[in-house]
Amino acid sequence: MIKAVLTERRMGASLLRLFFHDCFVQGCDGSILLDDVPATNFTGEKTAFPNVNSVRGFEVIDDIKRNVEYVCPGVVSCADILALAAREGTVLLGGPSWAVPLGRRDSTTASLDGANSDLPGPTLNLTELIQSFANKSLSPRDLTALSGAHTIGFSQCVFFRDHIYNDTNIDPAFAADLRRSCPAPAGSGDTNLTPLDAQTRFVFDNAYYPNLVARRALLHSDQELFNGAAQDELVRQYSADSALFFADFVAAMIKMGNISPLTGSAGEIRRNCRVVNSS
Repeated sequence: MIKAVLTERRMGASLLRLFFHDCFVQGCDGSILLDDVPATNFTGEKTAFPNVNSVRGFEVIDDIKRNVEYVCPGVVSCADILALAAREGTVLLGGPSWAVPLGRRDSTTASLDGANSDLPGPTLNLTELIQSFANKSLSPRDLTALSGAHTIGFSQCVFFRDHIYNDTNIDPAFAADLRRSCPAPAGSGDTNLTPLDAQTRFVFDNAYYPNLVARRALLHSDQELFNGAAQDELVRQYSADSALFFADFVAAMIKMGNISPLTGSAGEIRRNCRVVNSS
């Protein structure tokens, strides 16, 4: 992970997001890592709308798995590797550390439909976000803490275009600045990248929350956390107290990492994270 983050600092955020997108679909089972296999009609989750041309970091997981298999074959799951990589990426960018519960096994299945339906999108309102997280036994507080992961990483224009052109709960100067790199016409500049937290894009800190208070969230769904409703007070608390944010983020990450793991004889320990062992 040190090598990966030194090569590209953005990778810390990419792997944290990859873990989130794994856990919200079938639980933290490494299902997001499986490639499509046309010959056997196996369809993975990588082509789901929230994932396609968006989630990344698979090569880093492959590299870690290769090294782990060399010294300890058939023992450490891809699901556990992803959980640990998410933590290390957070730590290497200045964020908190935590003890990652281990023992997850890898799925032999994936769910394209689940990825399309269960991953919360950038257009959701607060009620929808709270429900999406509640579906995974995560509280509104967990939602607000986990969203703080957007203190690092980037988003594509296609995901925030509507927010900067049509929403009213956004700082006008901020919106005008963003429009320069994200043109209004659909299909124009869709993949242009903008940091989720412009102040400290490669530092895991609490700067995301003052951005929300200042109505300078990049995504509509982020600004929903501070928009005159139930999470406003917690956002203010995290803005003023990075230790509180870190503590709540750690608790929520452990909770998220415990969503429906495969244990015992369920699933398998994949030899290659991209394919099930039988193939």
